[in-house]
Amino acid sequence: MNRIRLAALSASVFALALTAPARDARAAAEVYNFNLALSAVPSSVTSGGFNDVIDQHNRFILEPRDYASLDQIGFGWMFEAELRYFVRQNVAISAGVGQLKTQSKQEYLPLINQSIDVRAEVITVPVHVGADYYFSPYNQGDFQARAYLGGGVLSNVYSRATFEQNENNTDPLTTVGGSFVARSTRDSPGYYIQTGVHMFFASHWSVMIGLVYRSAKIERLIDQETREPVRDLLGNTVDLDLSGGGVRLGVARGF
Repeated sequence: MNRIRLAALSASVFALALTAPARDARAAAEVYNFNLALSAVPSSVTSGGFNDVIDQHNRFILEPRDYASLDQIGFGWMFEAELRYFVRQNVAISAGVGQLKTQSKQEYLPLINQSIDVRAEVITVPVHVGADYYFSPYNQGDFQARAYLGGGVLSNVYSRATFEQNENNTDPLTTVGGSFVARSTRDSPGYYIQTGVHMFFASHWSVMIGLVYRSAKIERLIDQETREPVRDLLGNTVDLDLSGGGVRLGVARGF
């Protein structure tokens, strides 16, 4: 009787061993219609006329006094939250908001107990609405990868460009013009295009890797307090070009 029970138990274990791979083979990636995506985008920033302001300050104020130049603004990180919804199997619409912030700063120590800090900063909040087309998927077990291509419109709101200089205990021989803060602002529309790969797993979570280009130029910045047009040292109005391209690194949670 014990031998019969042992044989039956062995047969049951063998059957389970055979059916387990079959169940794994039938596992598939989970693709949810509604997703919340969080992304980080290291990106170039054109900056435009705002970099001209930095160059003029270097050329006319800092360099004649043998101070190192302040670097131009050309790179920043954009962090973004986005809602994505598949209206069809191969079409997803999206809406999201992010923040792009970048700065350049330099500290000078002319003499003991003296310091000069110069800083240029750009910050904006891009709000976008768009759509993506998903191509045929590549499936391997419980993994699915789909290339996508899309774009949309965006609006850069709460945009700020700040240029400031703080002098501490300087004298007529070491000063570079005294302390000041210049804050300018203006919003602008734009557009973006993107492409990449969306990878799905047997999980609520998926991964997005791609390339993004955005076009957004703010013309004729205005002073945040006086609302008058901002002008550089040569008397020209100043623009702020927030256009640039970057690599999108994101994760999405399906619901």
